[in-house]
Amino acid sequence: MNTGGIDTEAVVIGAGQAGLSVAFYLKRLGLAPGRDFRILDRGPSTGGAWQHRWDALKLGSAHRINDLPGMEAAGLAFEGADRSQPARLVVEDYYRRYEDFYDFKVERPASVTSVSDHGANILVRYEAGGIDHHIETGTVVNATGTWGSPFIPWYPGRDKFAGVQLHTNEYRSASDFRGMRVIVVGGGTSAIGFVLELENAARSLTWVSRRPVDFIDQDVLNIEAAVDAVKQQDIAARAGLALPSIVSGTGVPRTRRMQSAIDRGVLVAQPMFESIDRDGVRFADGTLQKADAIIWATGFRPELRHLAPLKLREKSGGVTVALGVAEKDPRIFFAGYGPQASTVGANRAGRSIARQVVAALSRR
Repeated sequence: MNTGGIDTEAVVIGAGQAGLSVAFYLKRLGLAPGRDFRILDRGPSTGGAWQHRWDALKLGSAHRINDLPGMEAAGLAFEGADRSQPARLVVEDYYRRYEDFYDFKVERPASVTSVSDHGANILVRYEAGGIDHHIETGTVVNATGTWGSPFIPWYPGRDKFAGVQLHTNEYRSASDFRGMRVIVVGGGTSAIGFVLELENAARSLTWVSRRPVDFIDQDVLNIEAAVDAVKQQDIAARAGLALPSIVSGTGVPRTRRMQSAIDRGVLVAQPMFESIDRDGVRFADGTLQKADAIIWATGFRPELRHLAPLKLREKSGGVTVALGVAEKDPRIFFAGYGPQASTVGANRAGRSIARQVVAALSRR
C-alpha cells in the first residue's frame, strides 16, 4: 500500500493498550506491520505504563485492565490472570505474547523526540540505541498516554522541603520509607494503595486530598458513572480544554481491605495542607505536620511534548480532538486521549481510529 515519497503509511507512537488496539485494527484492515505502519515504543519492554508499576500492585477491583481486541484468539484473557503476581509482570507477559501472536514488529526502545510538518507528509524523529533516526509518513497515531508526564502541583515552600519528594511514577516499595514520617497526597487509587502499603512501614502516615474521596459501595467500577466521566473527557477534548480526572468522575470502589483500613482510622483523608516547610507541611490552622517524605500521587497529564512543532495546543491548555482526530491537523490521530484515556474507551476507539487512518490514506 506504500505510496511514493514516504517510508511508511502510518506511525503509531506508543505500544500500550491504546496503541496496540489501533495496531490490531490497522492489521485487520489490511495494513502490514513493519511495512505499511510502524510502531515505536519508548519502554524497554512490553506492557506500556504497567511495566513501570510498583511490585506490590496486583490486578484487582481497584486496578482493572481490559483485554486487548483479539486477545482471545491468542489464548489470553486477564480474567484468569494470576492475581498473586505483580501486575506489571502479568501485563508485561500478556502484552509480549499478544505482540508476538500478531507479529506487530514493535520497535523498542525508541523514544520519539519530535513530530513535525514536512509538506504533504509528516516527519517523525526518534532516538534508538543512541542514534537519531527519522521516518517520513502520511499519518501519525499518538498513543503515548500520560505516564511520562507526571503532575506535581505547586505549593508555597515546595522547593524548600528538606526531605524526600517523589511522584507515583517513581514509587517502588513501601520498604523504602521504613521508619519515616510520610505524607501521601492525592485522592485516587494510587494514593490509597500507597497508604495501605505504608501502614506497617512508615513511622507515621498522613493522607491528604484536595477533595473528599468518593468511595462507592461496589466491587467494580460503576458503569453509568464511568460513561458520564468519559463523556466529560470528550467534551473537554472537543473544546481543547485541559482534561478532567476520570477517577474524580467515577469514584473509587470500596474493597474489604479499604473498609478495614477506614475502620482502623488509617484510610481517612485529611484536608489539603496550605504550604510546605523545610521539616514538613503546614495546614490551614497553622499546625505543622513534620515529615521525612512526601509522595505526590497527584496524577498525570497527556504526554504531548514531542508534538510541539505541530502547534496543536490551544491557549486553554488542551488539544482540540474530536473522534480521535486533531482539529488543527487531520493527519494526526489521538488514541488514549480524552474519552479514550481509560479502559472504558481505549479499545472501542482503536477500531474507529484505524478506520479513519485508512480513510485518510485512501485520500492521499
